[in-house]
Amino acid sequence: MNKQKITDIVLRAIKKCQKEGIFPVFVIPEIVVEKSHDGRYGDYAVNVALRLAKDVKQSPLDIAKKIKVAIEELGSDYFSKIEIAGPGFINFYLANNYYYKEIKNILRQKDNYGQLKDGKGKKVQVEFISANPTGPLTMGNARGGFFGDALANILNKAGYKAERAYYINDYGMQVMTLGHSVLKDGEAKYKGDYIEKLNKKNKLKDPYKVGEWAAKTIVNTIIKKTVKRMGITYDDWMSETALHKSGAVDKAINALKKKGLIFEQEGALWFKATRFGDQRDRVIVKGNNWKTYLAGDIALHQYKFIDKKFAKVINIWGADHYGDVPGLMGVVDALGHKGKLEIILMQFVTLMKNGVPFKMSKRLGTYVTVDQFLDMTGNDSARFFILQRSSDTHINFDLDLAKEQSDKNPVFYVQYAHARMESILRKVKSQITKHKAKSQNIKPNLKLLIHPSEMALIKQLLKFPEVVSEMAKDYQLQRLPQYSFELASAFHQFYRDCRVISDNQKLTAARIALLSAAKIVLKNTLLVMGISVPKKM
Repeated sequence: MNKQKITDIVLRAIKKCQKEGIFPVFVIPEIVVEKSHDGRYGDYAVNVALRLAKDVKQSPLDIAKKIKVAIEELGSDYFSKIEIAGPGFINFYLANNYYYKEIKNILRQKDNYGQLKDGKGKKVQVEFISANPTGPLTMGNARGGFFGDALANILNKAGYKAERAYYINDYGMQVMTLGHSVLKDGEAKYKGDYIEKLNKKNKLKDPYKVGEWAAKTIVNTIIKKTVKRMGITYDDWMSETALHKSGAVDKAINALKKKGLIFEQEGALWFKATRFGDQRDRVIVKGNNWKTYLAGDIALHQYKFIDKKFAKVINIWGADHYGDVPGLMGVVDALGHKGKLEIILMQFVTLMKNGVPFKMSKRLGTYVTVDQFLDMTGNDSARFFILQRSSDTHINFDLDLAKEQSDKNPVFYVQYAHARMESILRKVKSQITKHKAKSQNIKPNLKLLIHPSEMALIKQLLKFPEVVSEMAKDYQLQRLPQYSFELASAFHQFYRDCRVISDNQKLTAARIALLSAAKIVLKNTLLVMGISVPKKM
């Protein structure tokens, strides 16, 4: 059961009342289904009766009663009880038979459990990290990287076709500056061991050509290795230089010129961004004929929407790019793709050790690279801790907690739940093999699962598809680690309260089925986050 199913049921009931003349005909407003936080008031609730009062011209309480009758007449085996509460709320109590049916679905669908059709196969691109190829990836890139990868997983699980993309900013002044840095001349800016190595290997003299060579080398020998270590596989590595050399940038600018959205001032070309809600117009070609970052973005998004035909594009940027958002959104609107681009800004991460901000030694450098970060935390803890906070929230990353091998560390707690499930099921298999236990041939009678801890675990399992569906809509990925923690907690409570293997073979068979379903869902949850699924710990 999920919110959409209840929405559909309520909608059908209202239309039935309209068809039978119980309600007048009117445009039915959005039906908002809320998950109940207190089991005394059911599993789900709707307040639609209050919203219909103006159109129906009856009291919300009477409207709620009539909707309830219509639902009951339509028939549904989903609910054990439908109750009217307060001024007109409709509370739904799910039937135990529904829960047992869903456990069977989990056992049947296995890895596919939680796979939805919300996205209807629409093509979506998630572009993330996209750091300038002037050096190693740093902490800010780690947050965007793990978030973007998990978001792509969620979108695919929700029924979209999500592509991961990295935009290589290998054009412009940063490339020139990189070239000067490798040459170690008077305009050098970037420093580090990697610059020293590039300097020794370089055989070119022109700063820009040196920069192009160095950028390509950094991407292939440093950035791609780090990305692989992060567990990310990109579908498309897009080059800004390639866009310029192909003529795509000039073509995109000309498209805006034809729309009358480009003007010249002080020798530069400007995009009329203020027409699209921006506070200022934006330069796309400077007076020295250098094209700006926005010029490349114009061509990039034409490539995304026209050439690759994405229905939606999600760009994940660092919070320091806040000022660039209005210009790009204006360009996308101007090119006829309004509503297809979303930009998520990732706030900053502060590493904490012993309760104070952690700083690298001068010998290692002034910034923390992704590789140094993963050396300190490991991939699983890094992902879990980063995903725990919404993108618009600053993270104080506790390095001490991330390395702790105990229940205090949430990722350890969740992974240990899976390892314990595996351990119990191995024990069951061993006993069946050794004693040829009759329980292996007993068809699980799930109706025997009535203990409060059993029901609490079942209810947690069934939340997974709903969590996936909601995150695919609002990108609040912090729900994922939170859900995994709640699921692990429900399992640990079940393990404490309910002995899985007992002399009661029928109950044992039912609990083994529940345990197997829990292992499937927890595994699927960890995999969507991009976190490993241990069989032993």
